[in-house]
Amino acid sequence: MTKRIRAKHKIDRRLGQNIWGRPKSPINKRETRPGQHGERRSSKLSDYGQQLRAKQKLKGYYGNIGERQFSRVYKEAARLKGSTSEHLIGLLERRLDAIVYRAKFVPTVFAARQFISHGHITVNGCKVNVASFRCRVGDVVEVQSKAKQMALVLEAIKSAERDVPDYIEADHNKMTAKLARVPVLADVPFPVHMEPNLVVEFYSR
Repeated sequence: MTKRIRAKHKIDRRLGQNIWGRPKSPINKRETRPGQHGERRSSKLSDYGQQLRAKQKLKGYYGNIGERQFSRVYKEAARLKGSTSEHLIGLLERRLDAIVYRAKFVPTVFAARQFISHGHITVNGCKVNVASFRCRVGDVVEVQSKAKQMALVLEAIKSAERDVPDYIEADHNKMTAKLARVPVLADVPFPVHMEPNLVVEFYSR
């Protein structure tokens, strides 16, 4: 387990938003930033500050992806024809950890990353232990037999905290999920307002 996973609640407080919409987020009780100076009133952000904040928020939401990896995803999105911001979201949602999380096999995207790294997931019948593995439309993601009765999985499936989006076809009886289509920004159930257009502006400077 990485330090980023252990400190996930600090991400909420640093950004000042409950970016995963979790009821246990400390931002629900204390809206100030972490640290001894957290209660000071923050000044208005510059254009650069707003772009940086948008990037941090999007990176944080997907398990606090490292800068190098996130930058590679952006560059790939920029090479595709059409809206770079829409392609960026589409590429992030095709990550295996994002699909496992969207299918409600686990409660958080951080748990999805760990679940995958422990070898509990197959894609089209083949074991995959890389959270950043990119799925294609039609790929079938399945929970391994030994993990189907794990309390973590059963509790996540029963949770009414969030729903499975319509671009994921999840069968909780068979513990399978399929990416039906690549979503656009409007399809993705972000609990907070995401601004991938500002992320594009950040990298385009």
